[in-house]
Amino acid sequence: MQFLSEFLEQAKACDLYRRTVTCDPVAPGHVRINGQTYLLLSSNNYLGLTHHPELQQAAVKATLTYGTGSGGSRLTTGTHPLFDELEPALARFKGTEAALVFNTGYMANLGVISALAGPDDVLFSDEWNHASIIDGCRLSRAQTVIYRHADMADLHGLLQGTVCRGKRLIVTDGVFSMDGDIAPLPAIADLAEKYHALLIVDDAHATGVLGPGGQGTAAHFGIKHKVQVQIGTLSKALGAEGGFVAGSKELIEYIKNKARSFIFSTALAPATIAAALAALRQLSAGPDMVNKLSENANYVRSLLQAAGMPVPGGVTPIIPIMVGEAGAAVRLADELYKQGIIITAIRPPTVPCGTSRLRLTVIAAHERDELRQAVETITARARQFGMVVG
Repeated sequence: MQFLSEFLEQAKACDLYRRTVTCDPVAPGHVRINGQTYLLLSSNNYLGLTHHPELQQAAVKATLTYGTGSGGSRLTTGTHPLFDELEPALARFKGTEAALVFNTGYMANLGVISALAGPDDVLFSDEWNHASIIDGCRLSRAQTVIYRHADMADLHGLLQGTVCRGKRLIVTDGVFSMDGDIAPLPAIADLAEKYHALLIVDDAHATGVLGPGGQGTAAHFGIKHKVQVQIGTLSKALGAEGGFVAGSKELIEYIKNKARSFIFSTALAPATIAAALAALRQLSAGPDMVNKLSENANYVRSLLQAAGMPVPGGVTPIIPIMVGEAGAAVRLADELYKQGIIITAIRPPTVPCGTSRLRLTVIAAHERDELRQAVETITARARQFGMVVG
């Protein structure tokens, strides 16, 4: 089919072609490719829990006890007993009455947003929100109004000036996945209260990362009581797989009965549920992991900035090295790969044209020496591309 080959050739010509690379994870921050070990600086495994013995043993035990798969949707086949442990544990972790697990964070956003909003409603969405939020807004058939990124004056004006026959809902990432900046949640919550809007926060990159014990963005700002809907993931800092929504008991019962991505999906495997439970136990017992993650992030960001690298300020483990053109980002990433470092080149349509970057992420399991050496290598190779400004 000609249109397939035309699309692929055009993507290659514009440095936008993507491919998968088979990596053997040998440790939380390292992978092996063709017999060579690489430092992985592109993972969302923020706390390094994927290889934690407690999680691994929990997954193995659950498999031996309950089998490998769930066999069907929870509403037709029944809820696995491990869910009866995991969901209350997630609710306690987020400080809410109840929680509900989805198969992925993407499915959580699709299901929750499309269940809560409809044709008579208006969704106010940050322009940098994740694709799963964007798709959830589209699926809801509500009017979607985009406000400029983290621009509270713009959001205020749109809330004030947009006619709405039904509900108003504001949806935002807690931590934005490509820039690592944090949503101005207190100001958003104040506007939501003023205009009687439901506030939905996607904490995929804040769960296990921000707030006391990694409880997320709302906890980070001390306003958990002002956020009605908290969405999170089990697939990043918690080292397992899946997504969840946390809120009031009434909200969770509503979502169970309305969210299509929950109702019509086969449930997670027992091993995955058990691993997520073990991760929550580890996080509760060892909140120092969150502090180590923060220290590593601050260390790398400060080294890069001191070297004159085009890196914005921030406190999260997502550190974008701004490059500009897609081709330059790809070439720099390829050069670092040759040096044993994996950092992903992020290009359009994930980010706007002219803002391609290397998305560097650190994790709690990284050691200072390897991070320092990586920064030295990144800086040296960047100078070859004329990127260093200091």
